[in-house]
Amino acid sequence: MALDTAKKIEIIKEFQRTEGDTGSSEVQIALLSKRISDLTEHLKIFKKDHSSRLGLLKLVGQRRRLMRYLKRTNRASYNKLIAELGIRDNI
Repeated sequence: MALDTAKKIEIIKEFQRTEGDTGSSEVQIALLSKRISDLTEHLKIFKKDHSSRLGLLKLVGQRRRLMRYLKRTNRASYNKLIAELGIRDNI
């Protein structure tokens, strides 16, 4: 369930720190959040797709690790990001 290029560029432009920034924690978390929401919708339809469910759990774990890092290093950016993405602060 990869993102198409147009959506990916749009998300990167919205969450990048500086021009050309594609690897910051904020961008990575935003991209993972989009993939997680797409996979969640897929799994609502295809309930027995266990391989996609495993991939979803891996994505959630990766996003959780990135969010923990961002919270530890830059609290203001973390609070802004969870407000924009609508993610719960349970880390």
